[in-house]
Amino acid sequence: MSNHRAASLQRLDDETLQESSSLARTRQLVLAHGWNSTSYQIINPGIEHWFAKTNEAVVGFVSCRGVRVVAGAPVCAGKNLKEVAFEFERDAAKVGERVCYFCAEARLESVYADSPQHAKVLLGAQPVWQPHNWVNLVAKHKSLRAQLNRARNKGVSIAEWSTEKAHNNPALLECLHEWLGAKGLPPLHFLVEPDTLTRLFDRRVFVAERGGEIFGLVLLSPVKQHNGWLFEQFIHRPGAPNGSVELMIDKAMRALAEDGYDYATLGLSPLSTRAQVAPFRNPLGLRILLAWMRKHGQRFYNFDGLDAFKAKLQPERWEPVFAVSNESRLSPRTLYAIASAFSENAPVKLILSGLWRSIKTEIRWFKQSIGNR
Repeated sequence: MSNHRAASLQRLDDETLQESSSLARTRQLVLAHGWNSTSYQIINPGIEHWFAKTNEAVVGFVSCRGVRVVAGAPVCAGKNLKEVAFEFERDAAKVGERVCYFCAEARLESVYADSPQHAKVLLGAQPVWQPHNWVNLVAKHKSLRAQLNRARNKGVSIAEWSTEKAHNNPALLECLHEWLGAKGLPPLHFLVEPDTLTRLFDRRVFVAERGGEIFGLVLLSPVKQHNGWLFEQFIHRPGAPNGSVELMIDKAMRALAEDGYDYATLGLSPLSTRAQVAPFRNPLGLRILLAWMRKHGQRFYNFDGLDAFKAKLQPERWEPVFAVSNESRLSPRTLYAIASAFSENAPVKLILSGLWRSIKTEIRWFKQSIGNR
């Protein structure tokens, strides 16, 4: 890290960490023990923090409908994971709350492998790369090189911005808002929180520009125990040149390789079946529900498109991602709580808003088709 970047990072940290000692302690623990790819995301706005009695572990969660929906897993030393999880669940039970670990990975899933009191659901998979293999991977795949060249040929260039420059930068915020406005749903929160430019801290930001105009950004969050990074957001404004996102990812991967990192992931691909976790299978009823969501939810969230986008970047492996709940079977109450976590406790309002957006979009398309006749 350059002296300039370190100095700018420290100034931003000092300003924000004064607002909350809880946030400061959370960040310290995440940087010491973060193992889950989502671990750094618990410093995002809207996440509550629970600390173990030893003060050497933290859990980031939101309370919804009597369920504590956890962002990933407890952040602590691996040897203490089971003890910390049980302590957190006992604390939740004191106030009549259940616990669901959403986006848990193999380490926590193994803690409950033989527990009949904990239901496990396969949410999907996350793609993983070793950054030092990226250059050779690109060289072997003509279609990926072609996509990168499309953006280069359009004059798109990528640069890493200092944290100080990116912090609440008006051009980046404008790009973010345009990207959110083009989505089928209003902005989601929890593990897809869009408000990250206010809390950059240890993150890295790579920006796509052409002729001084910002077309997109990718934002990376550290995963310390893997010596790696999560590509937390990859944003592009509508009309960005083809290949802009891929070119930002390419630039970031090469930077990670140069800096000696060993791990990179683009995070969960919901409902993806690419991870091999035999003989594990979701319950039949849930498999039917998830299949229905994948087929009919495209109006709101392009599950297949996101999965295909990540797959075309040729990941070296896919890791399974789970939801683990302290109940014998994942209940409708817990499913509703998960939806509430992403919608700020308003899932019905979220769906209705999404439907209204869809109707307005289709009306606009219809008017355009009439006008073109």
